[in-house]
Amino acid sequence: MSGFALRERLLAGSVFACLVSAALSADVAAQSNVSPPDFSSGQVAWLHPPGGEFPAVAGSPVPLRQDPAHPFVGNNTGRQPTYRIADVTHPNLKPWVKDAMKKDNEEVLAGKIAFTARSSCLPGGVPQFMLFGGQPIFFIQAPKKVWMIYEGDHQVRHIYLNVPHSANPKSSWYGESVGHYEGDTLVVDTIGQNSKTVIDPYRTPHSEKLHVVERWRLIDDGKGLEVNITVDDPDTFNQPWSTYQRYQRGQQTLEEEACAENNTHLFDYHIPIAEKPDF
Repeated sequence: MSGFALRERLLAGSVFACLVSAALSADVAAQSNVSPPDFSSGQVAWLHPPGGEFPAVAGSPVPLRQDPAHPFVGNNTGRQPTYRIADVTHPNLKPWVKDAMKKDNEEVLAGKIAFTARSSCLPGGVPQFMLFGGQPIFFIQAPKKVWMIYEGDHQVRHIYLNVPHSANPKSSWYGESVGHYEGDTLVVDTIGQNSKTVIDPYRTPHSEKLHVVERWRLIDDGKGLEVNITVDDPDTFNQPWSTYQRYQRGQQTLEEEACAENNTHLFDYHIPIAEKPDF
């Protein structure tokens, strides 16, 4: 190859590299200039139907499902409602989880109340927070923090923006959530949850290694809100799994919705009860 041809090839390569670099820089700049999604202005209330289970996602292990031997019957069907009874043959569960859930299923089938976080005035934890329905979720967005507030007994999640996780976060009901915006998506990473909550309506337990990542974004021209969820707990599941939830936009203010104690006249839902009167 002549010296002229070699110089020409090197020059062409340099031009191509510059063009690729410029295109990548422009793409990064375009991403950084995208305004963060607005989930909160105009008294937006995000509505989700009560009950239900986590949907399956292609390429991911399927979330827990009902035992076929005990079909689920929901409320307002004209038939006697039943509780969720998990299929404990699910291949993604660790042996200790199957044993615990089998015992729980047997107790429920024998007449025990299958209490939930909502019926018991308890924090739902993550990802069960995304199954809460009946009342809306409200967002408050600030430069350094996002609050998610569920109207039912005003359960609050705190998401701290653009900061790393603590080296050793203290175990808590909702754990430690940190987040950041990726273009039109709010990404939330949660660790440090205690093991007092359950994963889903089947009362699936978990360990304190539970790690949940959520990606919240507007859909349907802002009329809907979607969260894509990845759940990883190596002590509970054989593989991480993914799911999602969708909400519809509503217009209303945050109303008072108290969860009352002493609800033991008909059923014991494990609601905390005061040992003595306040006055």
